[in-house]
Amino acid sequence: MTVESTAARKPRRSAGSKTGTTGAKATGTTGTKRAGRAAAKGDGTQLVQLLTPEGKRVKNAEFDPYVAGVTPEELRGLYRDMVLTRRFDAEATSLQRQGELGLWASLLGQEAAQIGSGRATREDDYVFPTYREHGVAWCRGVDPTNLLGMFRGVNNGGWDPSSNNFHLYTIVIGSQTLHATGYAMGITMDGADSAVLAYFGDGASSQGDVMEAFNYAAVYNAPVIFFCQNNQWAISESNEKQTRVPLYRRAEGFGFPGVRVDGNDVLASLAVTRWALERARRGEGPALIEAYTYRMGAHTTSDDPSRYRHDDERVAWEAKDPILRLRRHLEAAHHADEGFFAELETESEALGKRVREVVRAMPDPDRFALFEHAYADGHALVDEERAQFAAYQASFADAEGGN
Repeated sequence: MTVESTAARKPRRSAGSKTGTTGAKATGTTGTKRAGRAAAKGDGTQLVQLLTPEGKRVKNAEFDPYVAGVTPEELRGLYRDMVLTRRFDAEATSLQRQGELGLWASLLGQEAAQIGSGRATREDDYVFPTYREHGVAWCRGVDPTNLLGMFRGVNNGGWDPSSNNFHLYTIVIGSQTLHATGYAMGITMDGADSAVLAYFGDGASSQGDVMEAFNYAAVYNAPVIFFCQNNQWAISESNEKQTRVPLYRRAEGFGFPGVRVDGNDVLASLAVTRWALERARRGEGPALIEAYTYRMGAHTTSDDPSRYRHDDERVAWEAKDPILRLRRHLEAAHHADEGFFAELETESEALGKRVREVVRAMPDPDRFALFEHAYADGHALVDEERAQFAAYQASFADAEGGN
């Protein structure tokens, strides 16, 4: 069984069409002067928000047209996407703690940014993720169990990127932005009207590769959207130690628009990404979206966030929970009843059970594979290290035999 979302995938648009995915005329094309006009924060930073933490719908003349056609059924679909993605993520975290996975990078708290932006893409668009875009993978039709092989150490990816236009996870920080830019330049040369979406985190924004990608994309007017999930922490380094200005404003120096969106608002994330993708398809070049969100858990399962951040910060962000926010809206608008939520809970548990079964049926990783491809022709030091590791592994067998 493959669990798929009820949120409808947008149809492929024929070349030359000038309408957005909602059918509304595209707006917000004058760059940073107009893009992102919404609620101003205390520091003057503009934050695009369509749903408040209490679930109240707020108006935004710039971006409302991009979600004007969203139906109650599609809203329920977005909610379902986030709930099932969170359930999958929780199961993967649990499996790592049980020794079934070597590592896991949780998306807890970032569901709205990923589902909203992922559902904004068309089938012919191409996505370049980092290693935490489990929600985007879900939107692109990648079976969630295929994400786990790499983290178990039994493969280098687990899916065919060309089948879903969703690239393999990228562990090297920031390099995928260059790959995305090159791919987008190729799309332009081919005359296609597709667009490219590149994900990275706030920490990756400090990498030189990202700046180079910004520059190439701007100079060549590449149809690529840079989607930065600013979850406030680059492992243990806060935003204050990374940048002196809001991240979305970095786009100004390269000559393309930047927008900061409430990354815990799935509707706003959907609208802003649709805006950016549509302007890219019209030949208006790249854009930077900074999804302002929060990493509720650890950076990865090898991290201990209690060593560098306070619980009161996490508690404050829990009040902005993306799933609770949309549920409040659905209930207030009478778009969903208790039967819907109960049925989704049953489906969620079924997904968790399937994930457990699939992972536990996977083979054990080859513990010596890491020594095989370090050098093409072998190396004396690697041979020595392999022998030391073999002796270390054998010591466990000796201990078990002694008991």
